[in-house]
Amino acid sequence: MRVVITGASGLIGRRLIPRLLAAGHQVRALGRAPKKGLPAGTEFAIWDPTKGPPAPGSLEDADAVVHLAGEPVSQRWSAEVKRRIRSSRVDGTLRLVEGLRSCARPPAVLVQASAVGYYGDRGSEQLIESSSPGTGFLPEVCVEWEQAGMAAGESGVRVALIRTGVVLAPEGGALEKMLPAFKMGVGGRLGSGGQYMPWIHAEDLVSMICWLIERASASGPFNACAPLPVTNIEFTSALGRALRRPTFLPVPLAALRLLFGEMSEIMMSSQRVIPQAAAQAGFEFRHPEIFGAFRDLLS
Repeated sequence: MRVVITGASGLIGRRLIPRLLAAGHQVRALGRAPKKGLPAGTEFAIWDPTKGPPAPGSLEDADAVVHLAGEPVSQRWSAEVKRRIRSSRVDGTLRLVEGLRSCARPPAVLVQASAVGYYGDRGSEQLIESSSPGTGFLPEVCVEWEQAGMAAGESGVRVALIRTGVVLAPEGGALEKMLPAFKMGVGGRLGSGGQYMPWIHAEDLVSMICWLIERASASGPFNACAPLPVTNIEFTSALGRALRRPTFLPVPLAALRLLFGEMSEIMMSSQRVIPQAAAQAGFEFRHPEIFGAFRDLLS
């Protein structure tokens, strides 16, 4: 099949494209400009989501679309950054869906990124796909983002939403930022460490995306998090054990607020997320346990 991907040069896109090509699929990346490092055999088409929908020819022959594009959340927030976070997700998705509507033969499925930010800060409450959204900036963005993507269903497109937790990969994302401090033995828990921290091995996330593309009955939201949730202190301890380094230096809340401002709130939020929909539909995680995941990633 032909799979069109937005956000192809991001952490997940860089792992997803080789998997799809190895399985014999054709892949087309959409972006504002060609990116260096895309695997050989990857097609490319220009799309600037701030200016309108993708050109009809870039979607017309697609069997599946994977929508991963969006402004990074992990940065110090300002009014302008928050505007870009919301617009890149909500407006960008609306324009993508507009492009899908213009297709004479729309793709069979849209797999769209979302995030566990949907649930907000919920303490130790067990959160499944039917749980209500939280309150605040990120939950509001996630609700609008998902609604924008679900509108593709009006054109007969099956829509699957992946609410991702912290994606673990040594070459990018949160883990890449953590590793230098932890390797030096100065990594530690955030605040009390009692907050739940939903996570997923990058390869399990790639596998879930491929599974959602191929599973014709899969639609709606799917929590893309490992089935064994951990608190931040458990996460920190497992990373220290995998690196054989101490983890006794906590990061004070005041330091987080000073460094990251309002964005520090999401670093301290607690979300005990369970991937119930994927489990019930038969998806199997290769890396369900945090220490084993770290051993695989850091070996």
